[in-house]
Amino acid sequence: MSWQDEIDEIRRREELARAMGGEERIQRQHDNGRLTVRERIDALTDAGSFHEIGALAGKASYDKQGNLEDFTPSNFVMGTAEINGRRVVIGGDDFTVRGGAADAKIGDKSGYAEKYALEMRLPLIRLVDGSGGGGSVKTLEMVGHSYVPALHGFETTMKLMGVVPVVCACMGSVAGLGAVRVTISHFSLMIKGSSQLFVAGPPIVERGFGKPVGKNELGGSQIHAHGSGAVDNEVESEQDAFVQIRTFLAYLPQNVWQAPPRVESSDPVERRDESLLSVIPRDRRQMYQVREIIEAIVDSDTFFEINAGYGESLVVGLARLDGYAVGIMANDTCHHGGAVNATASEKMMRFVDLCDTFHLPVVNLVDNPGFLIGVQAEEEGTVRLGSRALMAIYQSTIPWVSVIIRRCYGVAGAGHGKTDGLNLRYAWPSADWGSLPIEGGVQAAYRRDIEAAEDPDARRRELEAMLEQYRSPLRTAEAFGIEEVIDPRDTRPLLGDWVRLAYEIIPTQLGPKSRTPRP
Repeated sequence: MSWQDEIDEIRRREELARAMGGEERIQRQHDNGRLTVRERIDALTDAGSFHEIGALAGKASYDKQGNLEDFTPSNFVMGTAEINGRRVVIGGDDFTVRGGAADAKIGDKSGYAEKYALEMRLPLIRLVDGSGGGGSVKTLEMVGHSYVPALHGFETTMKLMGVVPVVCACMGSVAGLGAVRVTISHFSLMIKGSSQLFVAGPPIVERGFGKPVGKNELGGSQIHAHGSGAVDNEVESEQDAFVQIRTFLAYLPQNVWQAPPRVESSDPVERRDESLLSVIPRDRRQMYQVREIIEAIVDSDTFFEINAGYGESLVVGLARLDGYAVGIMANDTCHHGGAVNATASEKMMRFVDLCDTFHLPVVNLVDNPGFLIGVQAEEEGTVRLGSRALMAIYQSTIPWVSVIIRRCYGVAGAGHGKTDGLNLRYAWPSADWGSLPIEGGVQAAYRRDIEAAEDPDARRRELEAMLEQYRSPLRTAEAFGIEEVIDPRDTRPLLGDWVRLAYEIIPTQLGPKSRTPRP
């Protein structure tokens, strides 16, 4: 009367599934310096927490008596697990079975993973390898006909972006649909030398353009983490990838109906860092390291930078203040003098969307000389992308505070906060603002006067010196044009007070926004 025989058969098939593409293909994966999908899941998640869904899905053959002869598992492994004690949905492509191509998938396991994450309101992690369930011409031979491309389940994919954190890791050579899956995420990464991402791989490119191209040359991490911005972070190894995924998720809530989790901090919120008194040079043309300011203000060792190699004039990342998770945005004078160019604008837009979606208050450290100018900036569409970034800021509803540490000029400078709202902000004594810098503005405003002078350069310097007296932030404070000019060393204590108030507001704002983030 027992069902033990059937249970034994289930266990046997589960063992066959764990064998993946077989010893030879697993060894080939290891020889290429890559883990298998099951090893990746085990390395990323809390020990023993992975509960697989759909392990029995695969292609089976039977003898005449109905006994199982052979079994090839589906090349997508998925289930639920825990990361730092918090439940997630995780799925990954098994490259040892047809390179993760669609002709080896059974059912829509990846689509089921998305539906599970959406309806159970759990973060989704995709470990994408190969085509990521994308097409293969071998499908034509198998089904006997071609088909019109369609993105089945794409509505679920879009909905996910508005309600739960979505993390995608490019773990190998990823093309087509797999590449698209990587980019539709809140955080994505590639592994240096081991990952490649392309619309179409080298064989198709060679066929189309008539010359061979290497995988890294076509779509290596140096392209997408530093040039195209298609992925956020570049890491050195698979283990580094798992560390960054765990770190990123630690700052975010499980879904938009929850507030970001707070952790205990041993760094006193009243700490006043003496280095902040002299970090800004008196020479306005001199650069400084803005990351040193960030590290001095936030909780010790909590700053997690995102997209460092792209849009380099803007630094963005996640950090903690008194244990509370916040978004950090800062201009980097070491690149374009901190001016916002096209790539920095796109980076700003995506980051603000991320913070707004998951209720992360934003601290903006402002040293913004304006949008980048010049022929190249115009050709790159800086003004349009800059407009999109400004709209992202003004459409956001999260608590926001700006600390103007030096320059704040022009339309881009006006995007330091939401001026139609409270626009909470503090200024350092080094603050410098206006529609234009005096140095360039004098040349435009007093052009005829300067050109008519016997010594135009001397007249220009005379006019600049005359206007310099109005430059002090204290003059602006007298007119209540800035609310507070503060001792830079007071920045952390003031932000600590602000973030506590911000997290009292956040519970009233929980739930999805009217739009999904822009990938």
